[in-house]
Amino acid sequence: MIMGVALGTAATYLLRRGPRGRPISSVVSAAGRGASVAGRHGARGARWAGGQAARGAGWLGDRGEQMWDRVPREQIAEEVGDYLTSAREAINDTVAHELSDLRKAIRRQRKRMGV
Repeated sequence: MIMGVALGTAATYLLRRGPRGRPISSVVSAAGRGASVAGRHGARGARWAGGQAARGAGWLGDRGEQMWDRVPREQIAEEVGDYLTSAREAINDTVAHELSDLRKAIRRQRKRMGV
């Protein structure tokens, strides 16, 4: 039943007249031609991109080791270590400050309650 409704709707759209008296089928066929052209060009673009990716992978395979040797790994490790140390110190300072504030607040509450 659903298939019959879908086919009937499609046939109605293809055979009915548009707002200016032209059949809608010409619009649908033009859209189909446009989709066909877009598909061909899309496939050509995909083939081109695949070829470029293969060239890039080959280039990296040939020069990858030379490039890896030029990466300053020790300097990077040292800088990351410095960042981690400063972050650890900042976190420790913040936690110590919050802990002292919490202790002061507890003292004030005890004093207020008379304990």
